[in-house]
Amino acid sequence: MMNTHSSEHPIVPREKLDFGLDGDIPRFWLDNDPFKSRFFDAMSTFFPEGERFFISCVRDFRDQIDDPKLLAEVKDFTRQEGQHGIVHRQFNDRVKAQGVDVDRIERLTVFLLFKVLRVYLPKKATLALTAAFEHMTALMAHGFEAAKVMDKADPRIRAMYTWHAIEEVEHKAVAFDVMQKVAKVGYVRRVFALILATIGFPIGTFLVVNHMLQADGFGLFKRLGLMAKGLWWLYKPGGLYMPILGHFMAYFKPGFHPWQTGQMDGYAVWLETFNRTGDPIAAGDASIRSH
Repeated sequence: MMNTHSSEHPIVPREKLDFGLDGDIPRFWLDNDPFKSRFFDAMSTFFPEGERFFISCVRDFRDQIDDPKLLAEVKDFTRQEGQHGIVHRQFNDRVKAQGVDVDRIERLTVFLLFKVLRVYLPKKATLALTAAFEHMTALMAHGFEAAKVMDKADPRIRAMYTWHAIEEVEHKAVAFDVMQKVAKVGYVRRVFALILATIGFPIGTFLVVNHMLQADGFGLFKRLGLMAKGLWWLYKPGGLYMPILGHFMAYFKPGFHPWQTGQMDGYAVWLETFNRTGDPIAAGDASIRSH
């Protein structure tokens, strides 16, 4: 088993980054493909309120943390997630201008997360959901990098998602460590939360994708065709999700820890380029070229 001390994987909040989101970005910015582009756009609509939910669920246990290192990691986790929400809200404003009802999507997200889950579930359960979603975002960061999903993306959006992925992996153990070490969440609750997240998140995403494609002017049968082709791209043997199935299933091991899966392959190149240039777009491009 790998050493799981997160001090070997520093969490670095990076603020006020310029991704050029006010530029002339194509509507179908990923491989000129409506489904692929809208799949990531749909996930983006959930991020601002989703990140706020994650921060709230981890903060529920902040006063019980007596480990200074973990407490510092929670602070940096909060800052990173806060920046993700800010940047994705900027991006979502572009999507809203394209005729997508982003405001309604966010209202429904707030209702589910803050009016239902945060009200009716115990704090341990919402923390377990947070750790489950953090596992899902980290494994997608690993898997989508390996599959070179962003190779044919607009450089500005590629930079945004690469930065987001880098930081998700940097802090991927924080919610998990609070859940295990502080909240003392049991195995059954931990894995049940992942099952719920695995069912709920794709359903919500595909409903939003359908709405976006409708806003793009595609009729019912054309949307069905695009969705079928897109689902095959995601779930076919050798597609995006099958190669990361083992990473996903590792969460069900009783002794699992997020750092057993290591860091992203392009992390060192991204970090060196960003630290040298301060340019997230250059760092995103360098990371793509490195693998």
